[in-house]
Amino acid sequence: MKPIEKKKVQELLESFVKKEVYVHLETTNGAYASHVNEKAYNVGVYIRNAKVSFNQAKIVGDGKSYRAGLKMDIGWIYAEGLTDWELYEDTKLLLAGHDREGRLMVALQISETPFSY
Repeated sequence: MKPIEKKKVQELLESFVKKEVYVHLETTNGAYASHVNEKAYNVGVYIRNAKVSFNQAKIVGDGKSYRAGLKMDIGWIYAEGLTDWELYEDTKLLLAGHDREGRLMVALQISETPFSY
């Protein structure tokens, strides 16, 4: 993966607009939180192969971390804290956010075909 290039990622996000796509979204602080602070709550979200269509896509950020949003007819999907990106299999966009130690904190993937499960 490489650091987010805002213009390139924006172009890739827009390539999925008005198409039926599959989304993978996950967040976690998982074991990262409780072993550091026993009073911390572990939280996470995981959704894979949600089939959606969105009419607008946007990435915003300050160069350190980014937020990507997908606007649907009746709502939004967004991920915040993104730091890195990769295009794999020439068709699947992976956006991820890693902490200072390189651990995964958030991931948003978009594809026109289902992800393996």
